Parts: sequence; structure tokens; C-alpha cells
Amino acid sequence: MLPIERPGKIVCVGLNYRAHAEEQGAKLPERPMLFAKWATALAGPGDPIPLPSITQAVDYEGELAVVIGSRVKGVSAGNALEAVRGYLCANDVTARDLQKADRQFTRSKSLDGFCPVGPALVPAADVGDPQALRLRTLVNGEVRQDTSTADMIFGVAELIAFVSEAITLEPGDLLLTGTPSGVGVFRDPPVFLADGDEVTVEIERVGSLTNPCARRLRA
Repeated sequence: MLPIERPGKIVCVGLNYRAHAEEQGAKLPERPMLFAKWATALAGPGDPIPLPSITQAVDYEGELAVVIGSRVKGVSAGNALEAVRGYLCANDVTARDLQKADRQFTRSKSLDGFCPVGPALVPAADVGDPQALRLRTLVNGEVRQDTSTADMIFGVAELIAFVSEAITLEPGDLLLTGTPSGVGVFRDPPVFLADGDEVTVEIERVGSLTNPCARRLRA
């Protein structure tokens, strides 16, 4: 069950952790790199991450998700956090082979079930500084990602301000803030999710989101 109402927009940010840029030999971006996921990708805690036959390279990306609480357009970074309703853990699941073939992100990141969020919406006041949270991603109990949101290149306030320059953010919209280093595709050798795997995203003061992986989902 989804912990939030289905959002009008899911805005995502690529390459927003310094160590994640380093692990792929990329230059730090001068401005946020935005893309979108479709709402049909949303899934809740415990929902299976599908491993469909069109991809053989499904990867995890643990992320801090921001839920917008008020309508904002052209907000300054100094006032941007006032628009935050709360936070969730998110997994920006990605089909790496489709991402490479398409040379852009939309299809590879928007397959059904490729955006688990949860476990429950935590009010912004209970989380405090979004740039001081430990984030970990585990696969079958093995830690794959372990960092602080302090490693973000563009913080939550900067991201909201940047997005709202061009796009009106409305209550319920979801902003995924990027993933840290440790994703499967940049391991040596690369490691992708398999049938029966269990992925957990843990964020300090936000909670723990766990989803199993399933090659074939029951009808």
C-alpha cells in the first residue's frame, strides 16, 4: 500500500552525490540534472520489485524522497524548505541495459514498480536538517550504499528552488534527490538484482523501506 496519495509529478535528480560522480569518473554537474519517473512506477513497502523479461540488469538506487506540501513557483533556496511536507525512503530502481540502449532515463526508470517509497511519510519537523542524514542500502542484508546526505552536490533546498524556476511544484509532488555511490552497475564486476533478492533502504530519522525482487509476479 502506498504511504502517500499518487503524486502529480515525480521529479528526480541524477548525479547528485560527489562520491557517485567519482565512482563513474564523471565531472560534478554545474546544475541539477533532472528527469522524471511516471506515477505507475510507484510501489509501497513490501511490494515486489518486478524483474521483467525485457531487462537483465535491474539495479537499486537508495534515495531520500521529498514530499511537497504547498504550491511553489520561483521559490528561493532560503525559503524552499518551508514547502516540504515530509520525507520518505525511496528506491530509484533502474534497468541499466535499457538506460544504455535508450541513451536517456525515462523508460529504464519508469517500469511498473520501479519506484518503491515508504515506509511512512515522516513530517519535515521530525526529520530536521535533510543534509545530515545517514543513508544505507542493503541487498540481502549486505550493505551496498552507506553515506550521508551531506555528500549531496545540491541540497534539498537548492533542488526545490531550481525545479521551481521552471516547473510549478504542487502539494503531493515527489522529489527524489539522487543516489550515493555503491550502485550495482559500477561494482567490479557489476552486480544486478536477482529473483528472490531483498532490498532495504534505510535513512536516519526517516525509516526503513524493504522490497523483495520477483522475476515473475503472481496474478
